Amino acid sequence: MRFLFRYIMATACAGAMAFSALAAENPVHNVRGFLPDLRFTLEAAGGKTMTQESFKGKTVMLFFGYASCPDVCPTTMAQLSQVMSNLEDDASKVRILFISVDPHRDTPEILQAYVDAFDENAIGLTGTEKQIADVARRYRVAYQIEKPSGSDKEDYEVAHSRGVYMFDADGRARMLAADTESVEALTESVKSLLPKG
Repeated sequence: MRFLFRYIMATACAGAMAFSALAAENPVHNVRGFLPDLRFTLEAAGGKTMTQESFKGKTVMLFFGYASCPDVCPTTMAQLSQVMSNLEDDASKVRILFISVDPHRDTPEILQAYVDAFDENAIGLTGTEKQIADVARRYRVAYQIEKPSGSDKEDYEVAHSRGVYMFDADGRARMLAADTESVEALTESVKSLLPKG
């Protein structure tokens, strides 16, 4: 049942957000004018409160997940890390934002340690249940925290949709990669959004 739920969410997310009439084989969709600009207030490691203004002037790749995710999150983070490597010197113009949908277990410090294992330009962000729900709703991200399977209240899984949101240096939503398997397509998309100069 859990796998069926994940499949339904992933399919619904991709269908709902792939607004442009691009060819089906293109894994990156143009969402300019269809998704809202980057906006949030969340907590990062070191007790820092961060908003969209913290990343003004940077191209942003935004991803929702959680640190103990067994499959989608580590795979996607590894792919985003490869994109950053492909960008070479331009990587300094880009930030990966990893927003946790599991605020009960993912403290800012746990999240930052997790993303640091993949890339130095990645930032882990979390917040209250309401803050997370508000940001997820803003970008039509589906997720569900499942009940613990046993007596350990910390032993549970989180089902969530996948997708990498790309914002330009002015915080405008520009692209959505519903399928992150093509590192080359992701790299070219990010390059097209880099600030000039």
